[in-house]
Amino acid sequence: MPIDAAGALGAAPRVREIAWDHKDVQLYHLGIGAGRPATDPGELRYTLESRLHVLPSFATVAGGGAPGVIRALSVPGVDVDLAHVLHGGQRLRLHRPVPVRGRAIAAARVVAVYDKGTAAVLVLRTEVTDADGPLWTDEAEVYVRGEGGWGGERGPSGRPSPPPAEPADHVAERALREDQALLYRLSGDWNPLHADPEFAARAGFERPVLHGLCSYGATLKTVVDTLLDGDVTRVRAYRTRFAGVVYPGETLRVRMWRPAGASRNGAESGGGGEAGEVRVAVSAVERDDAPVLADTVVRYG
Repeated sequence: MPIDAAGALGAAPRVREIAWDHKDVQLYHLGIGAGRPATDPGELRYTLESRLHVLPSFATVAGGGAPGVIRALSVPGVDVDLAHVLHGGQRLRLHRPVPVRGRAIAAARVVAVYDKGTAAVLVLRTEVTDADGPLWTDEAEVYVRGEGGWGGERGPSGRPSPPPAEPADHVAERALREDQALLYRLSGDWNPLHADPEFAARAGFERPVLHGLCSYGATLKTVVDTLLDGDVTRVRAYRTRFAGVVYPGETLRVRMWRPAGASRNGAESGGGGEAGEVRVAVSAVERDDAPVLADTVVRYG
């Protein structure tokens, strides 16, 4: 059996040292679409080293190397075809703001394996700690087609929830570059699905698709810029479920809902450090608002 659930869950954490500096942060920000317009003061916070702030989703690529969705496939007990792998979801919890430069220890292990019948789902949790203590915790949910059916625990529902019925409080559109995936992959995700047309066709796509984590980062940037006055340090947690693909060159439509009764000024101006959360839904404009990200929540403080 390609997936041995007991072997994957029983494997010792894989520990590695990671390091990053301003160049890695700047490349990541460019990879998710920052820097347009290039001289906009708001964009310079993401691109100019003298003003640099780190968008928390950088945590998914900090230190380089394979992303969590790929690292999960090298765990003992897991032997699957990469063409059958999809990124199901991502969760991130910040213990402190991510520094512009850092050196830390990342310990990753599979914490859940679910049997969906026609597929298996692996959850890889990574705990990152530096000399001052915990920095962040992230979880990648990996969906492997054709590897279920062994009678294991089914786990939580993988069906995305519909967005709120009421109109969004804010709507923003973000146009992606045609070479967005080629730029984003320089941060470490070399999966050929995002660059090689032949590989993409073998995986069932008409052409290479954008990395889900690129859409994930672009969405968080949109929320931070729209509702938190660009203050990346206010983000406490961020989660999403990948509901559909994005093709490079498309436009993301990001709809945002504040919780009922939330202060409009508190959320948008960043004044007073008011805590709350924003619900988000993302779709592809050019394909009749085909869903891209669902069950998406940004918690802030």
